[in-house]
Amino acid sequence: MEEPTAGTGPASSPARPSATGSAVRPCPGGLRHRAPTSAQKLIGLLALLTSGGILLFLTGALTLVFLGPAALLTSPIWAPPVAIAFLVTSVAVPACAFAAAGVAGAAWVYRYAKGWRAAGFDRVDYARRGREFGGHSKSRPKDAAPGA
Repeated sequence: MEEPTAGTGPASSPARPSATGSAVRPCPGGLRHRAPTSAQKLIGLLALLTSGGILLFLTGALTLVFLGPAALLTSPIWAPPVAIAFLVTSVAVPACAFAAAGVAGAAWVYRYAKGWRAAGFDRVDYARRGREFGGHSKSRPKDAAPGA
């Protein structure tokens, strides 16, 4: 059998011997991998989401069917502690939040009454007074914050 030369025949590569010893020629067009288009990607994503949603629904339904009776039969054991934990949590979390807000408010009132001011308050107060009394009427007022 005659070996094809470069650029002749259906494929430009020479025939290769296979495991059985006979010559195997590549496909005439060659195997080309085509990247999926955006429409194909979108269809694939929709198919994945649809099948995933169906499987998720079926999993939930089967779980309810098989574990529902067990939950119903054992509810006298676990329901009271769960209810107590829920009530304690629903009272304790807002109570802690209100306490923290009260402490923050009391700290602000104490600092305000003592005359303590935040750093940079004098510059803000000076700028505010200048605008109120027309101190900067001819020139544009400068920003109170440095670098602003």
